[in-house]
Amino acid sequence: MGRIKMFQLNDFSSRAQLDAALAEKVSQILQAAIALKGKASIAVSGGSTPKGFFKVLSNKAIDWQKVTITLADERWVDMNDDASNTRLVHENLLQNNAAAAKFFHLKQGEDLCDEALADLNLAANNALLPLDVLILGMGEDGHTASLFPCSEQIAEGLALSNENALMKVEPKTAPHQRITFSFATLKQSKNTFLHVCGTGKKQVLDKALAATDIFDMPIRAFLHGDDINTQVYWAE
Repeated sequence: MGRIKMFQLNDFSSRAQLDAALAEKVSQILQAAIALKGKASIAVSGGSTPKGFFKVLSNKAIDWQKVTITLADERWVDMNDDASNTRLVHENLLQNNAAAAKFFHLKQGEDLCDEALADLNLAANNALLPLDVLILGMGEDGHTASLFPCSEQIAEGLALSNENALMKVEPKTAPHQRITFSFATLKQSKNTFLHVCGTGKKQVLDKALAATDIFDMPIRAFLHGDDINTQVYWAE
């Protein structure tokens, strides 16, 4: 018997079509979660790829005051810094109807110390987890969230036994100290999406699908995981 495919590729002829389809799908999931339990949670990723999606989603008629938005990971920089994903989300997603949503800050305080991490883990477990929706991105090296193959923390980051929802990561091939959700926590998300655009990222995706070593390309953990059905949304 062949192995069941644990991901699904949805490709679109334009980024605008992808943004519209993904925003509609996510808004339906969030509304259903609110109807079921009175609240919903979503973790998004940074970068330029999701900006169009953020704008479309922000205009959806969801009961946003019952939604908590957070990030899959964040650079430990000031919110006013150009490298801040928190800033990106505030400027592009927490707008229009979505301005009513709550935002769970990963970057809290000055130092990413053990005490700050412990407080953040407690708060995340109380306010967010498990996530109703997870939107992942992917780097050229196959990293996702801040699960970097080059980091000394990658074994901990991918370990299913990791009981910490949030952890500190110091990538060797990218700037800034990071805070990221662990794979063990992210894999519990009820709906997981990988949002990628362009031929370059399609080549990275094809490479990730062609083999299974998750330490070489951490995105593989989400593409080949037996109990994760990652929805891949791609457009040129």
